[in-house]
Amino acid sequence: MALITLTDESFNPTVEDNKIVIIDFWAAWCGPCKSFAPIFEKTAEKYPDIAFAKLNTEEQQGIASHFQIRSIPTTMILKEQVVVFQEAGVLPEPAFIDIIEQVQALDMDMVRSEIAKQSAEAEAEEK
Repeated sequence: MALITLTDESFNPTVEDNKIVIIDFWAAWCGPCKSFAPIFEKTAEKYPDIAFAKLNTEEQQGIASHFQIRSIPTTMILKEQVVVFQEAGVLPEPAFIDIIEQVQALDMDMVRSEIAKQSAEAEAEEK
């Protein structure tokens, strides 16, 4: 699958239509972003069943703000429309591949159950 360029218009369909979406938040002026780009692109070729997307934080400030992106590059992984990983900085290729494999193995029923449990606990603390 070719790299996807995320925009306001393409964000939701991309996340909704793909089981796993890996997003590289970047900007043209960012040196570390330029060094991570080849790693991101090379890794995308290894996983044709995963959507690899790039989001230019200068052009898509609304999305970057929604996800509270404060440093770039930031890599975010969504599985079944849930953010399961987010990290700022350049990921070395072996670490990036390891993270992808961990995400592929995630039991999303267990993740959703844990999210619900944490939400219930937070609500109980507020009362």
